[in-house]
This record gives sequence, structure tokens and C-alpha cells, in this order.
Amino acid sequence: MAVDVYLNFNGNCREAAEFYAEVFNTGKPEIMTFGEAPQHPDFVLPKEAKDLVLHTRLNINGSNIMFSDTFPGSPFVEGNNISLAFVSKDEEEVKSTFNALKEGGKVSMELQETFWSKCYGSLRDKFGIEWQFSHEADQLPQ
Repeated sequence: MAVDVYLNFNGNCREAAEFYAEVFNTGKPEIMTFGEAPQHPDFVLPKEAKDLVLHTRLNINGSNIMFSDTFPGSPFVEGNNISLAFVSKDEEEVKSTFNALKEGGKVSMELQETFWSKCYGSLRDKFGIEWQFSHEADQLPQ
């Protein structure tokens, strides 16, 4: 399975995704906002986050490029806003790859179940590369 590129934006993700869709003639992207995601009862979503993009993706010439806005208050450094996404239908492969890459690195989010994945986590490896890991069941949300 391919490794996908994940781009983060500072509030202008929708504009960027729609621009790239037009440039690469991919069709209009399906966009999920933070406000459309299931809400955690112990966490009130800030008003400024509701319309920001939680996730969208485009297939550009055979490559999946995924996009999201950073959550308000999260660090954003233009130029360092790219991570690699390891997505697999094999949950054990997700776990073993995550565990191998975390050696000498720093885990941002331990592998855990989320509303979009049975097994998701993220880390920065020992070389400073940001990785996201996700178990893909039958189909990922677009």
C-alpha cells in the first residue's frame, strides 16, 4: 500500500484543496469540518474551529494527497506542515510499523480507536519526519 502525503494548513485548507482540485482537474473535494465530526461530551469545540477542515483528500495523478487545517491553538509552521500517512488494511502492520518508527522518536498520539479508524496514531521519527498511521477497514472517508 502506498504512503500518502498529508498537508496541514492554517485556516485556508478549503481554499487550497479547491484550488488544487481545479488545477489538477480532480473534481470538487468532499470536505469534513471539525464541526461535522462526532463531538466528545467532555470537550466543547471552540467556535473558531467549527468551519475549519478536519479532513479532505484529492487523488492527483494516482497519488492520494490529504489535507486538513490545524486545530486552533496548535502549532503551525509554514514549510513544515507536511506529514506522511501510512494507511494499511492490516492492523498488525500498522502496529508493528508504528512501534518500529517510534524508537528514538516522539509519539504525538498513541495508537487508539478514533471515529474514522479502528487504529490511529501519530509520531515524529528520530529523523524529525512526522508520520500518521491508520488502519483502513474497507474504505476511508473521502
